[in-house]
Amino acid sequence: MTSLAIRTIDALRQEHDTLANIASKLTDDQLSGPSGASEWPVAQVLSHLGSGSEITLAGLRAALGDGDAPGDDFNRKVWERWDAMTPDEQRAGFLEHDARLVEALESLTPEQHSSLTVSLGFLHAPVSVATFAGLRLNEASHHSWDVRVAGDRGAGLLDDSASALLEHLSGDLAMLLGFAGKADRVQDRVVLTVGETGYAVVIDDTVSLATETDGGTATFEGPTEAALRLTAGRLGPIHTPVDVVVTGNVTLDQLREVFPGF
Repeated sequence: MTSLAIRTIDALRQEHDTLANIASKLTDDQLSGPSGASEWPVAQVLSHLGSGSEITLAGLRAALGDGDAPGDDFNRKVWERWDAMTPDEQRAGFLEHDARLVEALESLTPEQHSSLTVSLGFLHAPVSVATFAGLRLNEASHHSWDVRVAGDRGAGLLDDSASALLEHLSGDLAMLLGFAGKADRVQDRVVLTVGETGYAVVIDDTVSLATETDGGTATFEGPTEAALRLTAGRLGPIHTPVDVVVTGNVTLDQLREVFPGF
């Protein structure tokens, strides 16, 4: 069975290749036009992904002993430099730095997948390669959609990314849903089964993704990728597939309130 680390890195390769193909063809007007992220034009999304690639790669290189650990002001300096770029420079920077990050992850050996840990400034303990790559995939998949949906209203998350993210969000990355979700937006406990995936979104004192769906109180029917976009605040009315149906003790509009997005 292919490890989660490998499947996640493979998904990151697909994300990069898909978005790079689209981004390289965007006109100046498209770069400056609106994206799926409500407050960012397309170029700013690419800048966010590019600067994130640079920061993520610096952390990976430090874990491998190929560079010093980033200092306290490293991220701020990176963001300031990227914010000062023109839209075309932001695109070019994304293409370069995201490719470097994916290549570095692909170069890791199976032994490193199981033994290497990477320190992150916002977590108390170092994380595994799978979790490290999963954090990047969560960002890359949704922000890739932000760019792709600008030219294709029916765009969805890539299948391999959606599959890997379900496993991550029900495991080591469970805190992401707890952080993003606003559990107090609904009054009753909700156990929202996600189609036939075997997963359920649980809204109680916090928000989590469970692999035990017994006792479900509501059902989400529709593409699995749409359920994941919902948890990232990317399932607004104009971007909701026609076959999405929510039944039970919560409505789709209430779920949109629980997940305002990032």
